[in-house]
Amino acid sequence: MNLLLLSNSSSDAGYLVHAMADIRELIESLPQGAPAVFVPYAGVTRNWDDYTALVASALADTGLDIQGLHLAQDPVAALEGAAVIIVGGGNTFNLLGQLRRQGLLEVVARRVREGAAYLGWSAGSNLTCPTICTTNDMPITDPQGFDALGLLSFQINPHYTNAHPPGHRGETRAQRLAEFCTLNPSMPVLGLPEGAALRVRGHKVALVGPHDAPLFKGHEEPRMFRPGPVEISA
Repeated sequence: MNLLLLSNSSSDAGYLVHAMADIRELIESLPQGAPAVFVPYAGVTRNWDDYTALVASALADTGLDIQGLHLAQDPVAALEGAAVIIVGGGNTFNLLGQLRRQGLLEVVARRVREGAAYLGWSAGSNLTCPTICTTNDMPITDPQGFDALGLLSFQINPHYTNAHPPGHRGETRAQRLAEFCTLNPSMPVLGLPEGAALRVRGHKVALVGPHDAPLFKGHEEPRMFRPGPVEISA
């Protein structure tokens, strides 16, 4: 498999700018004008046409020919013909629900396993996990099940931070992930900080970006990974 999973899309540098070198590496073997499909379904308050235009503009210099999946007359055919599948962030429940209702979830998973490159961020990264149960999003719609693409054998928590503002009495992110791990002791969860990403090549996984990332599992103390190869076993 050939995946790049970002924690975030925007930064002070601009939209997807911080990840552009990694994006170029992801698609370096593809010819100019290679067909790419953008899945905008995580957008809720963001119009899907506008979302697609934003991503196409940000990736214009890559030479990809980007089509919004929502505009395809035959979404299955669009995915079948795509050299790159791009899945944007937003609300993970809406993203999963839309793909499941259209019968596209299995198509995306199969195409990535067959060799289509996959670029995702935030909700798009969550979607590659066994389930979406470690998303930060509110369940604003019923996706008819939490099972996701299952391209990874572990969970991701994008936008990971354990910040705890003074006076805030709610749980930290680490506490929330500990709740998940208590009820799912055999399933690891990698906290992916802003600016970080996972690069998946075949069965090899690497942490890229400037930050370390914590791995949560069961009742164990979180294990910290430095940028570089990552070995995670369920």
